[in-house]
Amino acid sequence: MGFFKRLLGICQTREPSDAGCWMFVKSEISVDLARTPELSLKGSSIRLEGRSLPTRVLVVHGHDGEFYAFVNKCTHAGRRLDPLADPGKIQCCSIGKSTFDYTGKKLSGTAKGDLKSLTTETKDNKVIIKSS
Repeated sequence: MGFFKRLLGICQTREPSDAGCWMFVKSEISVDLARTPELSLKGSSIRLEGRSLPTRVLVVHGHDGEFYAFVNKCTHAGRRLDPLADPGKIQCCSIGKSTFDYTGKKLSGTAKGDLKSLTTETKDNKVIIKSS
């Protein structure tokens, strides 16, 4: 990612192309994997925002095949997050380059602490995320 994108807080992870692939009901987010090709490859990710979500969410298809979700807000400057090509790691898209593992634990950088990770479950070709 380029210096200016980092400076401006522009992340690489995009919202899903099919806006109807997810829904938020009673503090639970359900992502239909059949409608989310962006999550088909290990190491891929999407960001979920708006539509009455209380906070931005990053969903990552881990290199280990599991799905992970985080409040999409770095503890350094509140910027969005992106997964790294380095398996098991995500990074804040800021100059501080704070790096975290898939549990949300801070590994390096200027972040003030760990990320808030969210509980996920894969069931019936859906990723269920508990947002509280």
